[in-house]
Amino acid sequence: MTAPTPSPASGLPYALGTYVFWGLFPLYFAALRHVPAFEMVGWRIVFTLPFCAVLVLWRRNVGAVLTALRNPRKLGILAASSLFIGANWTIYVWAVQSGHVLAASLGYYINPLLNVLAGTLFLKERLSRLQWGAVALAALGVAILAFNALTMLWVSLGLSLSFCCYGLLRKRVAVEALPGLAVESLFLLIPGIAIVMNQALSPAGSSLGQSLTTDGLLALAGVFTGLPLLLFAIAARRMDYSTLGFVQFVTPTLVFLLGVFVFREEVRTTQIVCFAFIWSAIALFSLDLLRRRKRTRAGVRAKAA
Repeated sequence: MTAPTPSPASGLPYALGTYVFWGLFPLYFAALRHVPAFEMVGWRIVFTLPFCAVLVLWRRNVGAVLTALRNPRKLGILAASSLFIGANWTIYVWAVQSGHVLAASLGYYINPLLNVLAGTLFLKERLSRLQWGAVALAALGVAILAFNALTMLWVSLGLSLSFCCYGLLRKRVAVEALPGLAVESLFLLIPGIAIVMNQALSPAGSSLGQSLTTDGLLALAGVFTGLPLLLFAIAARRMDYSTLGFVQFVTPTLVFLLGVFVFREEVRTTQIVCFAFIWSAIALFSLDLLRRRKRTRAGVRAKAA
């Protein structure tokens, strides 16, 4: 008997969990602002593998990991996805270190639009007229932000394209979320070790071993990196990629709210206008999803009768 295909709604809690997690990331990084950014990337990579290993053993997924490692096609796709997520982290760190925070944040506004485009082009997903209207509203809001960051737009596009490609590959490869993440972590391990060793040999030395608080927070980098990626991989397998992309606006929204109410950053008029367009778009997109779900339920009831 063939198992029923999961509905888009079945992946929504995982998607929301992922994006809320990422939206709250600034709080974690603020506590580790004394750790050099590239070293932080290295520790995220190094500590993600033990996190995955524990879960793989607990979930008894060793066989699935070995199967993925023995399959050239799956291995190739996971190698590519690991490169894309590694590139995404590297570009983000460089942008933050270089003072291009606006360009970095803009990338995560562009990314949902690229996800919708990828879903329609590569996965043959269809959007209704109302949903295309929502996409147009969101695109207009993002364009307003982009106009103020044209000189560093390549950073924004690099971030959004790398993560869009990562999500698309994870959706296409027939490997469950946890085994796939474990294999990706294996591919990234050598670069991660190289980064932390390079920092340890530098005059400043490694941040690990400086204090118990720092050591504990760095060790949690594996959980804070692996858990949302795991949730994202589950959501990507269960949801339409277009819908998954639109839900992603939760992340930059939370980052914006943290910036205003926690970090007391100045609010610009362009940001307010952008959010007005984006949240209008989200409301429109959500309304259409609810209408379609009601029609589907009504159809099921009619057939049952």
